Amino acid sequence: MFNRIHHIAIICSDYEKSKAFYVNKLRFKILNEIYRSERKSYKLDLAVNDLYQIELFSFENPPARPSQPEARGLRHLAFEVDDIELEIQNLNKEGVETEAIRVDEITGKRFTFFTDPDGLPLELYEK
Repeated sequence: MFNRIHHIAIICSDYEKSKAFYVNKLRFKILNEIYRSERKSYKLDLAVNDLYQIELFSFENPPARPSQPEARGLRHLAFEVDDIELEIQNLNKEGVETEAIRVDEITGKRFTFFTDPDGLPLELYEK
């Protein structure tokens, strides 16, 4: 059903400190860095061993996470799929509710979210 983990998104409390850690200490390669002024948020795309895997985000005063999607810490896990509509149908048949399909404004790819039993946000991201 799932091909692989597409990316891991992390919201940090101190963007410059986290960026220095991931880039300088862990030696992840910067693929793209943008500042989204409407959100007052940075998005840093990082490669692990030349494979795009980590998104580092900053948000103003992120709340501690019980399950909020813009909270500090692990944001969500994303799984790449070949056919998002088919996989949504498969999840729905298993009683898993999914959000409406959205389109990534940067890549143009389709995605949706659902949660695990503890409320951890999970994403399907179409190949």
